[in-house]
Formats: sequence, structure tokens, C-alpha cells
Amino acid sequence: MIGIVSYGTYIPKFRIRVEEIARIWGEDPEAIKNSLGVAEKSVPDLDEDTATMAVEAGREALQRAGIPPEKIGAIFVGSESHPYAVKPTATIVGEALGIGNYYYCADLEFACKAATAGMQLCYAMVKAGMIEYGMSIGSDTAQSRPGDALEYTAAAGASAILIGRDPIAEIEATVSYTSDTPDFWRRDLQPYPSHGGRFTGAPAYFRHVTSAAKKLMETCGYSEKDFDYAVFHQPNAKFPQRVARMLGFDEKKIADGMLVRAIGNTYSAASLLGLCGILDVAKPDQRILLVSFGSGAGSDAFAIRVTEKILSYPRSLRIWDKVKNCVYLDYALYLKHRRMIK
Repeated sequence: MIGIVSYGTYIPKFRIRVEEIARIWGEDPEAIKNSLGVAEKSVPDLDEDTATMAVEAGREALQRAGIPPEKIGAIFVGSESHPYAVKPTATIVGEALGIGNYYYCADLEFACKAATAGMQLCYAMVKAGMIEYGMSIGSDTAQSRPGDALEYTAAAGASAILIGRDPIAEIEATVSYTSDTPDFWRRDLQPYPSHGGRFTGAPAYFRHVTSAAKKLMETCGYSEKDFDYAVFHQPNAKFPQRVARMLGFDEKKIADGMLVRAIGNTYSAASLLGLCGILDVAKPDQRILLVSFGSGAGSDAFAIRVTEKILSYPRSLRIWDKVKNCVYLDYALYLKHRRMIK
């Protein structure tokens, strides 16, 4: 069996409430919250970026599993907000984790699904016998233009998934659905992304997520009834709720992974953080459907079965406990933390 051997998460302690952003732009906070299903979002500290958060998540994944860093044969860091335009984040992470020098390494970029693409790479490399363990990390300090709708959700966080044999959660199958759908983009040297408004819904998110999920279930011979939990990419709370209904999933099956309500959209980390929330409570032989989404556009779908190994895995510090540890900022401090004040 090959699958998830360990996982680690990192969420900055700082938050800004939807009400505070709406106050600045003269908008109705209740209307915004009802529209997005998000109450607040995480904000990185002044000295935090994609690399530092990736290191924290990676360290936790290694510590939980008790695996020596030198056994990691590959590191992939998926992000839309790599700190350098020309300089890999993954080498910084590998050095900080003490992995050594002989390992496969790359930065990945496919909007919010880059880290699930990294999981597929790690899975294939372990299966091929090229490496013993591989780590895929999703980490982002998401950008948003002041006053744009994205400002209410664009957040920060990281999740590290360690792939290997004898896992706590077996990856039974994975498929991808991809198309050239320009729903979200950022040109070189532009500080903030642009998006296609409503176009990001039906032609982009919903088409790709449902297509990938249906193909996976067809490939495995499963239906929605075979899954105890489901995780869908969380740009807001409304999209995963709607896509769950479209695929026949009860909302209870996605509740443990719906971190977006409390921390916003952490982009490359979002679907993986949701998966970690479910792994915190899942029991042996329960099955999880994971479907990411990345604008541009594509979705990766996974059928994951929890194994008996989960019973001896340290799960005392759960992700929802981390969410509760927070400090609130006003809008001026938020701008300072996001380096928007030059």
C-alpha cells in the first residue's frame, strides 16, 4: 500500500474579520458573509511567507511520523506566491528540514491544485521505487487587490503531505481533469491577480471538480455512498457546499474539512488543510474523496482509504485547535502585514 504516511499543517495566528474589510469599503458585512460563507481569514505575520510556512508544516509532518529527514527522496512545493520569481522555494524547505543533498526537488505552480499535483508525483515515484518517501507541500500567502471581492477570502496557510508505504491512509486511485479555461490569472510583474467573475463558477470550478470526481468514482467502481468524507477545494464556503450537493454528498461529510469558514481560502493549501481536518477524526476503513481545483484550469481527484495505522498516529493537536489560536488585526495593520504599505 502507498499513501499518506504523515501530515503537517501551519496557520498564521493573525486574522481579519469580514466586518473590518467591509467597513473600509462601505459594504454590508452580513451580505458578504451570506454570499461567501466566510467570517474571517488568516493573515501572515510580517516575517512569514510561503517558504517559512512550508517549513513549519514539513517539520510537523516529519515529527509526527518520527521519520528521519534524510529518508525523504523528493520535495515539491506548490504555491501561487513563491517568495522568489527566480529561486526555488523547495530548496529552502529541503535545507531547513535537514534532508541533505540527494533528493528530487521542484516548485510547482498550477493555481490552487499545485500541491495535489505534487502528491501524484510523490505517489508515482514511490510506486516506481525511485524514492522511499516524498513530501508535497501546499503553501500560500494569497494576493488580493484592495477592494476586490478576493480580499474577503485570500488567506495564508500551509499543509505538508508525506507519501510512502505502510500509510495511515492509502491512496487507492487518482485521476485528473484538465482544460484551458482562463478563469483566473496574474501576468508577470503584476502585483494582484485578475479573475473572470461569475465565469470562475460553472465553466471552471464546478465543471472540473464534478468531472474529476465522477471519473474517479467510475474508475474505482464507487459511488458517493462509498465515501464517509469528502473534501473539495474551498475558494469560499458556498462552492464546496454546492458541489457536494451536485455529487450527492450530505453536508455532514464535508463539515470536518470546511476550514474556509474560519481561515479563508489558503489557495494551494486549501484542499489539503481540509483533508488534514478529516484525517484528524477519521477511523480505520473509512474512505475519503479529495478533489482539488486550480484555475487555468484543472482538478485532481483521490480515493483515500484510512488504515489501522491511524490508531497509533499522534493526533492530539488537531487543526481546528490551531484555528482557535488567533489575534485579530484592524485594516491598517492588515495592510502592513501584507506589505501593501510601501
